[in-house]
Amino acid sequence: MQILVTGGAGFIGGHLAESFLEDGHDVRVIDNFEPFYAEGIKRHTLDVHREVASESDANYRFVEGDVRNPETVREVVDDVDVVVHQAAQAGVRESVDNPRKVTDINVDGTVNLLEASKEADVDRVILASSSSVYGKPKSLPYEENHPTEPVSPYGVTKLAQEHMARVYTELHCLPTVCLRYFTVYGPRMRPNMAISNFVSRCVNGEAPVIYGDGQQTRDFTYVADVVDANRTLLESDAADGEVLNIGSSDNISIQELAETVRDQLAPELAIKYESAREADAEHTHASVAKARELIGYEPSRTIAEGVGEFIEWYEANRVWYEPLVRGS
Repeated sequence: MQILVTGGAGFIGGHLAESFLEDGHDVRVIDNFEPFYAEGIKRHTLDVHREVASESDANYRFVEGDVRNPETVREVVDDVDVVVHQAAQAGVRESVDNPRKVTDINVDGTVNLLEASKEADVDRVILASSSSVYGKPKSLPYEENHPTEPVSPYGVTKLAQEHMARVYTELHCLPTVCLRYFTVYGPRMRPNMAISNFVSRCVNGEAPVIYGDGQQTRDFTYVADVVDANRTLLESDAADGEVLNIGSSDNISIQELAETVRDQLAPELAIKYESAREADAEHTHASVAKARELIGYEPSRTIAEGVGEFIEWYEANRVWYEPLVRGS
Protein backbone atom coordinates (compact mmCIF):
# COMPACT_ATOMS: atom_id res chain seq x y z
CA MET A 1 0.00 0.00 0.00
CA GLN A 2 1.21 3.53 -0.79
CA ILE A 3 0.51 5.86 2.14
CA LEU A 4 0.96 9.61 2.43
CA VAL A 5 1.55 10.99 5.93
CA THR A 6 1.26 14.76 6.12
CA GLY A 7 3.19 16.30 8.98
CA GLY A 8 5.11 13.03 8.98
CA ALA A 9 8.26 14.45 10.57
CA GLY A 10 6.26 15.55 13.60
CA PHE A 11 5.53 13.64 16.77
CA ILE A 12 2.38 11.66 15.90
CA GLY A 13 2.94 11.63 12.14
CA GLY A 14 6.48 10.41 12.70
CA HIS A 15 5.32 7.42 14.72
CA LEU A 16 2.65 6.62 12.14
CA ALA A 17 5.11 6.69 9.24
CA GLU A 18 7.56 4.56 11.23
CA SER A 19 4.89 1.95 11.95
CA PHE A 20 3.66 1.84 8.36
CA LEU A 21 7.24 1.30 7.15
CA GLU A 22 7.71 -1.49 9.68
CA ASP A 23 4.63 -3.14 8.18
CA GLY A 24 6.23 -2.99 4.73
CA HIS A 25 4.06 -0.23 3.26
CA ASP A 26 5.52 2.36 0.91
CA VAL A 27 5.40 5.70 2.69
CA ARG A 28 5.55 9.27 1.46
CA VAL A 29 6.02 12.02 4.06
CA ILE A 30 5.49 15.75 3.66
CA ASP A 31 6.52 18.26 6.33
CA ASN A 32 7.49 21.93 6.25
CA PHE A 33 9.55 21.98 9.48
CA GLU A 34 7.32 24.63 11.03
CA PRO A 35 9.55 26.07 13.82
CA PHE A 36 7.04 25.49 16.61
CA TYR A 37 9.60 23.38 18.46
CA ALA A 38 13.16 22.15 17.90
CA GLU A 39 13.73 21.01 14.33
CA GLY A 40 16.31 18.51 15.56
CA ILE A 41 13.58 16.26 16.93
CA LYS A 42 12.00 16.09 13.48
CA ARG A 43 15.36 15.47 11.81
CA HIS A 44 15.92 12.58 14.22
CA THR A 45 12.51 11.16 13.28
CA LEU A 46 13.41 11.24 9.57
CA ASP A 47 16.61 9.34 10.35
CA VAL A 48 14.50 6.70 12.11
CA HIS A 49 12.27 6.46 9.04
CA ARG A 50 15.20 5.91 6.71
CA GLU A 51 16.66 3.24 8.97
CA VAL A 52 13.34 1.39 9.25
CA ALA A 53 12.72 1.65 5.49
CA SER A 54 16.13 0.14 4.83
CA GLU A 55 15.46 -2.75 7.19
CA SER A 56 11.95 -3.44 5.86
CA ASP A 57 12.83 -2.86 2.20
CA ALA A 58 9.93 -0.42 1.93
CA ASN A 59 9.98 2.59 -0.39
CA TYR A 60 10.28 5.86 1.50
CA ARG A 61 10.20 9.40 0.19
CA PHE A 62 10.40 12.64 2.13
CA VAL A 63 9.12 15.89 0.63
CA GLU A 64 9.85 19.19 2.33
CA GLY A 65 6.72 21.14 1.54
CA ASP A 66 3.67 22.92 2.89
CA VAL A 67 0.04 21.77 2.76
CA ARG A 68 -0.92 25.38 2.10
CA ASN A 69 0.55 24.98 -1.40
CA PRO A 70 -2.08 23.31 -3.62
CA GLU A 71 0.42 22.26 -6.31
CA THR A 72 2.71 20.57 -3.80
CA VAL A 73 -0.25 18.79 -2.24
CA ARG A 74 -1.47 17.50 -5.61
CA GLU A 75 2.01 16.17 -6.32
CA VAL A 76 2.37 14.22 -3.08
CA VAL A 77 -1.19 12.85 -3.17
CA ASP A 78 -0.80 11.50 -6.70
CA ASP A 79 -0.81 7.68 -6.80
CA VAL A 80 -1.30 7.11 -3.07
CA ASP A 81 -3.90 4.73 -1.68
CA VAL A 82 -4.50 6.28 1.74
CA VAL A 83 -3.81 9.77 3.09
CA VAL A 84 -3.12 10.11 6.82
CA HIS A 85 -3.43 13.83 7.53
CA GLN A 86 -1.50 14.93 10.61
CA ALA A 87 -0.11 18.25 9.37
CA ALA A 88 -1.38 21.12 11.50
CA GLN A 89 -0.30 24.08 13.52
CA ALA A 90 -0.58 22.64 17.01
CA GLY A 91 -0.91 24.53 20.25
CA VAL A 92 -3.90 26.12 21.92
CA ARG A 93 -1.90 29.12 23.07
CA GLU A 94 -0.27 29.53 19.65
CA SER A 95 -3.76 29.74 18.17
CA VAL A 96 -4.70 32.54 20.57
CA ASP A 97 -1.63 34.51 19.52
CA ASN A 98 -1.76 33.70 15.78
CA PRO A 99 -5.32 32.71 14.83
CA ARG A 100 -4.94 33.61 11.15
CA LYS A 101 -1.82 31.46 10.71
CA VAL A 102 -3.44 28.52 12.50
CA THR A 103 -6.52 28.84 10.30
CA ASP A 104 -4.45 29.00 7.12
CA ILE A 105 -2.57 25.81 7.97
CA ASN A 106 -5.31 23.77 9.61
CA VAL A 107 -8.32 24.73 7.50
CA ASP A 108 -6.98 25.88 4.12
CA GLY A 109 -4.32 23.16 4.17
CA THR A 110 -6.99 20.54 4.84
CA VAL A 111 -9.14 21.81 1.96
CA ASN A 112 -6.13 21.50 -0.35
CA LEU A 113 -5.61 17.94 0.82
CA LEU A 114 -9.25 16.91 0.47
CA GLU A 115 -9.50 18.46 -2.98
CA ALA A 116 -6.35 16.67 -4.15
CA SER A 117 -7.56 13.40 -2.61
CA LYS A 118 -10.89 13.72 -4.40
CA GLU A 119 -9.14 14.31 -7.72
CA ALA A 120 -6.73 11.41 -7.17
CA ASP A 121 -9.57 9.08 -6.09
CA VAL A 122 -7.73 7.88 -2.97
CA ASP A 123 -9.26 5.03 -1.01
CA ARG A 124 -9.49 6.89 2.30
CA VAL A 125 -8.41 10.04 4.13
CA ILE A 126 -7.79 9.70 7.87
CA LEU A 127 -7.70 13.09 9.58
CA ALA A 128 -6.30 14.02 12.97
CA SER A 129 -8.81 16.00 15.00
CA SER A 130 -8.67 16.86 18.68
CA SER A 131 -10.55 16.75 21.96
CA SER A 132 -10.27 20.56 21.77
CA VAL A 133 -13.42 20.56 19.64
CA TYR A 134 -15.53 19.85 22.74
CA GLY A 135 -14.72 22.91 24.84
CA LYS A 136 -16.48 23.10 28.21
CA PRO A 137 -17.86 19.75 29.31
CA LYS A 138 -21.60 19.34 29.72
CA SER A 139 -20.93 15.75 30.80
CA LEU A 140 -17.94 13.43 31.12
CA PRO A 141 -16.58 11.30 29.64
CA TYR A 142 -17.04 12.96 26.28
CA GLU A 143 -19.03 10.96 23.77
CA GLU A 144 -18.84 11.93 20.12
CA ASN A 145 -22.35 13.45 20.20
CA HIS A 146 -21.40 15.83 23.03
CA PRO A 147 -21.91 19.49 22.01
CA THR A 148 -18.88 20.97 20.25
CA GLU A 149 -18.19 24.47 21.55
CA PRO A 150 -14.39 24.94 21.36
CA VAL A 151 -12.82 27.58 23.58
CA SER A 152 -9.75 28.25 21.43
CA PRO A 153 -9.12 29.11 17.77
CA TYR A 154 -7.22 25.81 17.53
CA GLY A 155 -10.33 23.89 18.55
CA VAL A 156 -12.39 25.83 16.03
CA THR A 157 -10.00 24.92 13.22
CA LYS A 158 -10.15 21.24 14.15
CA LEU A 159 -13.94 21.31 14.15
CA ALA A 160 -13.86 23.01 10.75
CA GLN A 161 -11.63 20.20 9.47
CA GLU A 162 -14.17 17.65 10.62
CA HIS A 163 -17.05 19.40 8.90
CA MET A 164 -15.05 19.83 5.71
CA ALA A 165 -14.23 16.10 5.71
CA ARG A 166 -17.92 15.28 6.23
CA VAL A 167 -18.91 17.48 3.32
CA TYR A 168 -16.37 15.85 0.99
CA THR A 169 -17.69 12.44 2.01
CA GLU A 170 -21.31 13.45 1.40
CA LEU A 171 -20.80 15.49 -1.77
CA HIS A 172 -17.97 13.61 -3.45
CA CYS A 173 -18.11 10.10 -1.91
CA LEU A 174 -14.56 10.54 -0.61
CA PRO A 175 -14.16 8.15 2.35
CA THR A 176 -12.94 10.10 5.39
CA VAL A 177 -12.53 9.33 9.09
CA CYS A 178 -11.78 11.94 11.76
CA LEU A 179 -9.99 10.86 14.92
CA ARG A 180 -10.34 13.09 17.97
CA TYR A 181 -7.05 12.62 19.80
CA PHE A 182 -6.89 13.25 23.53
CA THR A 183 -3.50 14.77 24.51
CA VAL A 184 -1.09 12.32 22.92
CA TYR A 185 2.30 11.64 24.54
CA GLY A 186 5.23 9.28 24.21
CA PRO A 187 8.75 9.04 22.74
CA ARG A 188 9.86 12.08 20.70
CA MET A 189 6.90 14.12 21.95
CA ARG A 190 7.14 17.85 21.50
CA PRO A 191 8.85 19.68 24.35
CA ASN A 192 6.13 22.12 25.39
CA MET A 193 3.74 19.51 26.80
CA ALA A 194 3.08 18.89 30.49
CA ILE A 195 4.61 15.40 30.65
CA SER A 196 7.83 16.26 28.80
CA ASN A 197 8.14 19.47 30.82
CA PHE A 198 7.67 17.73 34.16
CA VAL A 199 10.15 14.98 33.31
CA SER A 200 12.75 17.37 31.91
CA ARG A 201 12.61 19.59 34.97
CA CYS A 202 12.64 16.80 37.51
CA VAL A 203 15.62 14.94 36.03
CA ASN A 204 17.54 18.22 36.26
CA GLY A 205 16.58 18.91 39.87
CA GLU A 206 14.10 21.66 39.01
CA ALA A 207 10.61 21.87 40.46
CA PRO A 208 7.78 20.95 38.06
CA VAL A 209 5.63 23.98 37.23
CA ILE A 210 1.83 23.79 37.15
CA TYR A 211 -0.18 26.51 35.41
CA GLY A 212 -3.29 27.05 37.53
CA ASP A 213 -4.27 25.13 40.64
CA GLY A 214 -3.52 21.68 39.24
CA GLN A 215 -7.12 20.49 39.48
CA GLN A 216 -7.55 20.47 35.70
CA THR A 217 -7.86 16.89 34.46
CA ARG A 218 -6.64 15.33 31.25
CA ASP A 219 -7.09 12.12 29.34
CA PHE A 220 -3.54 11.43 28.12
CA THR A 221 -3.20 8.95 25.24
CA TYR A 222 -0.06 6.92 24.61
CA VAL A 223 1.12 7.38 21.02
CA ALA A 224 1.18 3.63 20.34
CA ASP A 225 -2.61 3.56 20.79
CA VAL A 226 -3.04 6.33 18.22
CA VAL A 227 -0.85 4.32 15.85
CA ASP A 228 -2.99 1.21 16.35
CA ALA A 229 -6.19 3.09 15.52
CA ASN A 230 -4.72 4.50 12.32
CA ARG A 231 -3.27 1.15 11.26
CA THR A 232 -6.68 -0.47 11.59
CA LEU A 233 -8.24 2.23 9.42
CA LEU A 234 -5.83 1.71 6.55
CA GLU A 235 -7.89 -1.23 5.34
CA SER A 236 -11.15 -0.98 7.29
CA ASP A 237 -14.14 0.97 5.98
CA ALA A 238 -16.09 0.44 9.22
CA ALA A 239 -15.70 4.06 10.29
CA ASP A 240 -15.94 5.85 6.94
CA GLY A 241 -17.79 9.12 7.39
CA GLU A 242 -17.48 8.93 11.17
CA VAL A 243 -15.76 10.83 13.98
CA LEU A 244 -14.10 8.74 16.70
CA ASN A 245 -12.59 9.57 20.06
CA ILE A 246 -9.11 8.13 20.52
CA GLY A 247 -8.14 8.37 24.18
CA SER A 248 -7.04 6.27 27.11
CA SER A 249 -10.50 6.26 28.76
CA ASP A 250 -8.48 7.14 31.88
CA ASN A 251 -7.83 10.59 33.26
CA ILE A 252 -5.62 12.30 35.81
CA SER A 253 -5.36 15.73 37.40
CA ILE A 254 -2.36 17.84 36.46
CA GLN A 255 -1.51 17.93 40.18
CA GLU A 256 -1.44 14.13 40.34
CA LEU A 257 0.55 13.93 37.11
CA ALA A 258 3.19 16.31 38.45
CA GLU A 259 3.37 14.35 41.70
CA THR A 260 3.67 11.03 39.83
CA VAL A 261 6.64 12.28 37.80
CA ARG A 262 8.20 14.10 40.75
CA ASP A 263 7.90 11.13 43.10
CA GLN A 264 9.58 8.81 40.61
CA LEU A 265 12.45 11.13 39.71
CA ALA A 266 13.06 13.67 42.47
CA PRO A 267 10.74 13.25 45.48
CA GLU A 268 12.50 16.01 47.40
CA LEU A 269 11.28 18.71 45.00
CA ALA A 270 8.39 21.03 45.78
CA ILE A 271 5.85 21.82 43.05
CA LYS A 272 5.62 25.39 41.78
CA TYR A 273 2.43 27.10 40.60
CA GLU A 274 1.97 29.88 38.06
CA SER A 275 -1.05 31.61 36.57
CA ALA A 276 -3.41 29.50 34.47
CA ARG A 277 -2.93 29.79 30.72
CA GLU A 278 -5.54 31.32 28.45
CA ALA A 279 -7.94 29.04 26.54
CA ASP A 280 -6.77 25.79 28.14
CA ALA A 281 -9.54 23.23 28.60
CA GLU A 282 -10.53 22.55 32.20
CA HIS A 283 -11.23 18.84 31.83
CA THR A 284 -10.94 16.14 29.17
CA HIS A 285 -11.97 12.49 29.40
CA ALA A 286 -12.75 10.25 26.43
CA SER A 287 -15.42 7.64 25.99
CA VAL A 288 -13.94 5.19 23.46
CA ALA A 289 -17.07 3.02 23.19
CA LYS A 290 -17.72 4.04 19.58
CA ALA A 291 -14.13 3.36 18.48
CA ARG A 292 -14.23 0.04 20.30
CA GLU A 293 -17.44 -0.94 18.52
CA LEU A 294 -16.44 0.16 15.02
CA ILE A 295 -12.72 -0.63 14.81
CA GLY A 296 -11.98 -2.72 17.91
CA TYR A 297 -9.95 0.07 19.50
CA GLU A 298 -8.66 -0.71 22.98
CA PRO A 299 -6.27 1.50 24.96
CA SER A 300 -3.18 -0.47 25.93
CA ARG A 301 -1.91 1.50 28.91
CA THR A 302 -3.15 3.42 31.91
CA ILE A 303 -1.75 6.94 32.15
CA ALA A 304 0.53 5.90 35.02
CA GLU A 305 1.93 3.00 32.97
CA GLY A 306 2.49 5.18 29.92
CA VAL A 307 4.18 7.94 31.92
CA GLY A 308 6.51 5.34 33.42
CA GLU A 309 7.43 4.13 29.92
CA PHE A 310 8.07 7.69 28.75
CA ILE A 311 10.37 8.34 31.71
CA GLU A 312 12.37 5.21 30.83
CA TRP A 313 12.58 6.31 27.19
CA TYR A 314 13.62 9.84 28.20
CA GLU A 315 16.45 8.57 30.36
CA ALA A 316 17.64 6.20 27.61
CA ASN A 317 17.55 8.99 24.98
CA ARG A 318 18.54 11.89 27.17
CA VAL A 319 21.81 12.62 25.36
CA TRP A 320 20.16 13.72 22.11
CA TYR A 321 16.62 14.57 23.24
CA GLU A 322 17.17 16.71 26.31
CA PRO A 323 19.18 19.51 24.65
CA LEU A 324 16.37 19.88 22.11
CA VAL A 325 13.70 19.87 24.82
CA ARG A 326 15.51 22.42 26.96
CA GLY A 327 16.93 24.53 24.15
CA SER A 328 20.50 24.10 25.35
